[in-house]
Amino acid sequence: MSSNIVIVESNNDKYFLQAIIRYLNFNIEVAPPIIISEDDYKSMNGLNLTKLKDALKDLKADIQKGEIERVGIVIDIDDKGESERINFINECIQEVFPGSPLLAKVKQFINITFDDFNIQLACYFTNVDGQGELETVLKIIKSKDSNYADCLESWKSCLNNHGQEITIKDFDKFWVSIYLRFDTCSKRDKKQAERKCSFEYAMEKKAEIWDFEHPTLNDLKEFMQMFT
Repeated sequence: MSSNIVIVESNNDKYFLQAIIRYLNFNIEVAPPIIISEDDYKSMNGLNLTKLKDALKDLKADIQKGEIERVGIVIDIDDKGESERINFINECIQEVFPGSPLLAKVKQFINITFDDFNIQLACYFTNVDGQGELETVLKIIKSKDSNYADCLESWKSCLNNHGQEITIKDFDKFWVSIYLRFDTCSKRDKKQAERKCSFEYAMEKKAEIWDFEHPTLNDLKEFMQMFT
């Protein structure tokens, strides 16, 4: 039986999309991450063409077994433009599926045919108002009080006063980690903090700390709807 699959950038992206899929009750599989960082809260050194190509190559075998019908690619837009991100994905697609049509925009399928097999492929870029990444979205859709995490703004100002800076990317990752560890993790769970205050556990067991009805997620939900 054919199925749909979504390729994601990191473990945290995987856990996040799995939580949304459960919330929406969709039957979609999330593929292993393109980039697996030892610590999801450390900055990654950018997307890697080779790893995305490898992910697409790995899917080829399943496609040839007739197991894959539609493929989605979800990556952060970061500080890149949409066209730059689309060009990045198109380069990988052309390497793995030479002569395939080019993606022109997000949330639009292209048909890829090879060796008498056919799949549909589309992409989406995680963002808030055209910028950012997963953690940028998470800050917006948090549903609980975030007093501990919000106080990081004072810490950031203190750094600036001492001639030090932290990037927005790193700050947002730190904000999410503090929100998980101090704002939303109970005293009882903190006794097993490594597991029960982790991002994976929060997405699976405490999804209510995020507002999955937030308008920020509307575009992503529309994209996921394409695979049902």
